[in-house]
Amino acid sequence: MENVTKNICFFNSCKAWGGGEKWHYDIAILLQKKKYSITLITNKHSELYNRAVNSNIQTISIKISNLSFLNPIKLLKISRLFKKHSSNTVILNLPSDLKAAGIAAKIAGVENIIYRRGSAIPIKNSFLNRFLFKKIITEVIVNSNETKKTLNANNPNMIDEKKIKLVYNGIDLKKYDKTISKIYKKENNEIILGSAGRLSKQKAQKYLIDIAGKLKLKNINFKLLIAGDGELKSELVAYAKKLNVENEVVFLGFVENIKTFMNSLDIFLLTSLWEGFGYVIVEAMACKKPTVAFNVSSNPEIIADKKTGFLIDNFDIDEFTEKIELLICDEKLREKFGNEARELVEKKFQIDNTFMQIEKILNKK
Repeated sequence: MENVTKNICFFNSCKAWGGGEKWHYDIAILLQKKKYSITLITNKHSELYNRAVNSNIQTISIKISNLSFLNPIKLLKISRLFKKHSSNTVILNLPSDLKAAGIAAKIAGVENIIYRRGSAIPIKNSFLNRFLFKKIITEVIVNSNETKKTLNANNPNMIDEKKIKLVYNGIDLKKYDKTISKIYKKENNEIILGSAGRLSKQKAQKYLIDIAGKLKLKNINFKLLIAGDGELKSELVAYAKKLNVENEVVFLGFVENIKTFMNSLDIFLLTSLWEGFGYVIVEAMACKKPTVAFNVSSNPEIIADKKTGFLIDNFDIDEFTEKIELLICDEKLREKFGNEARELVEKKFQIDNTFMQIEKILNKK
């Protein structure tokens, strides 16, 4: 395919590392390998910035706030960056990026202004949002049907359906499978449970600690590894002590190589209240790990209930615990779910499929 869109700028000002940042990084790397000219504008104090620099991606640092779009000097600065790098496509991440960099891209005459939406939260029906999606954005890439559904939840005419493109996140299995090491060594035949994500209200790790308490009362020999950092860490550590599971629950902090974490587990757990796309679920499935998660947002698009894991309705912690116990007691079921999970990733969530769809969007004419 001939590269029609050659100069692409990824604009992602988020300091934290999450699914959106991983997506921007992975796609930028693949496009650069295909000889596209890539520029990444991000926060200098972010994991994305560090990884991009180490991967020889042309990286520019910038700070963006939710009100930066009201600052004409900031808009002019961003607009000049787009012009300097001859960007004919800009791919945006955060809502604050959408407002500031989206408007700046329009001022700079950027042809393709794409908003990559990764959060399954309805967009406010405000005058500003109506303006942005009708007059600024040329296309929206969503990571799940659930995310797509929430775009127009508050206004059925917010975004033209023709502008919305569904592209599932993908994983590079060849690269992912190279890591065989583990971050945690199992002791005394304990079952290793694990969850990964920012320690925040959305991820609801408090439920994990409740579950750990219930499992301990059943005298089950287990460890619960929690990977990630965030504003609720102190509160969660204190809660684990309150429930007397501080020896069973291990807070690992941010884990750079998530494969070493997944390799250590027997069962993956996700207690998020919502997900645009549960990247970590796919990463667990790629490692042949069965998953237990709530039956919310995009989780049913990834987990095949009773085939690759269990989906729990109504945030029922008792049922969640029961399904974990079922998997703990049945090694063959864990293996069966794990093998089917890997097969599903190979069929549906490979990075090559993701990249092919993204390149098609970029080169449409």
